[in-house]
Amino acid sequence: MGRSFARRCLERVTPYAPGKPIEEVQRELGLSRVIKLASNENPLGPSPKALQAIQRALANLNRYPDSHCFFLVRKLSEAWGLSPEHFLVGNGSDELITLAVRAFLDPGDEVVIAQPTFLIYSIAAEIAGAKIRGVPLKRFRYDLIGMRKAITRRTKLVFIANPDNPTGTYVTQAEVESFMAALPEETIVFFDEAYAEMVDAPDYPECKRYLLEGRPVIVTRTFSKAYGLSGIRVGYGVAPVELMTAMQRVREPFNVNSLAQAAALAALEDREHLEATRRLLREEKPVVYRALEELGLEAVPSAANFILFHVGPRALELVKGLMARGIIVREMTAWNLPEYVRVTIGLPEENRAFIQALREELKR
Repeated sequence: MGRSFARRCLERVTPYAPGKPIEEVQRELGLSRVIKLASNENPLGPSPKALQAIQRALANLNRYPDSHCFFLVRKLSEAWGLSPEHFLVGNGSDELITLAVRAFLDPGDEVVIAQPTFLIYSIAAEIAGAKIRGVPLKRFRYDLIGMRKAITRRTKLVFIANPDNPTGTYVTQAEVESFMAALPEETIVFFDEAYAEMVDAPDYPECKRYLLEGRPVIVTRTFSKAYGLSGIRVGYGVAPVELMTAMQRVREPFNVNSLAQAAALAALEDREHLEATRRLLREEKPVVYRALEELGLEAVPSAANFILFHVGPRALELVKGLMARGIIVREMTAWNLPEYVRVTIGLPEENRAFIQALREELKR
């Protein structure tokens, strides 16, 4: 065809590039075992209670799911101490990002985003025809002072990933308070807290207070990370009723399948599984940090379940070498960090396999 039918803004959009499936890597390389440490997944898997809930829900797959996720929203409402009207459940927290963009951005509106950060923010904003004002990280941390200076009268949304992906760093309670105190009333702040349940820091912000004050704030969480439900896609957002009403209007009906709703509800009730996940991180993250230090590789302090570390010009070569040894990690070119690698904290035996393969590759 001689002409392009696509919208012009799509020329600026680079689609998100996921990694290859484990099975395909095994087939291509002839490997009997592959360890995936590239996507920040929970190596413990889902809660047994969530799996049981999925099994029970299978018999009703001939029925449409509850479009408003009644039981899950009620449980979240009780946990947060807010009325159900403050909540929206999505097909992963990624969908909530796109719903916020769809609900609040007109073409030409501005969005303030850190660089680098979670890629979906810029992809969604570009598709909406918004202008992106990027603010570089400082020492791999969000520069909230710089982001505040980047806000203009045209700024409608500010995205803050806390902790951030791909760096794992977080902004503190004091930093957020200073940022919010200087924020124009017409600007919405989107706090993406996908890794919040994994954070073990006394100064991690409590954003619920801004919701209680009626500030234009959206807070999202996911069941993909700490709860081990990445494959079933479910997350939720909390916001003042006015904002949530707008997002509900642009939401597709039946956007969260019935298995996801059942699994998420059961996962919330399994505190032991969540604590086991947190305990694994407390025990295993220092092991990986020590190994990286011993190998002379500088790592970024992370509050999440992954570590970003510097390799140098050989980063992509290293990633390919590790894959040949059956270890999948994430190369960071898409984030404009071509000399860095990101590795997820796995089970003890997976982490030791990664460390051994890394030693061998660096020698080579």
